[in-house]
Amino acid sequence: QVQLVESGGGLVQPGGSLRLSCAASGSIFSIYDMGWYRQAPGKQRELVAHITTTGSTNYPDFVKGRFTISRDNTKNTLYLQMNSLKPEDTAVYYCRALFGIDGDYWGQGTQVTVSS
Repeated sequence: QVQLVESGGGLVQPGGSLRLSCAASGSIFSIYDMGWYRQAPGKQRELVAHITTTGSTNYPDFVKGRFTISRDNTKNTLYLQMNSLKPEDTAVYYCRALFGIDGDYWGQGTQVTVSS
């Protein structure tokens, strides 16, 4: 079992940047595929970025070129660098760890607000 704690959210102006972190503990971080998701009020949770155990990444079109996911297995930490932020990026951002059929863990989320 793995515990996930997100940090780095906050208030930023449109066009600004933030870097989110997700600290993992309780298990071997490197064996998990990891993802960042977000959920805005009244909307479904959606995938923002995904990274495999081997470092392969994929992004939906609405963040491609603006967001970058990365992981540091030596620090048991997942990152999301977010640039050129837009008001529609406002949401609670969650990290997720996946392993096999039964390994599916979520953090508690961190709020990102993009507003002038």
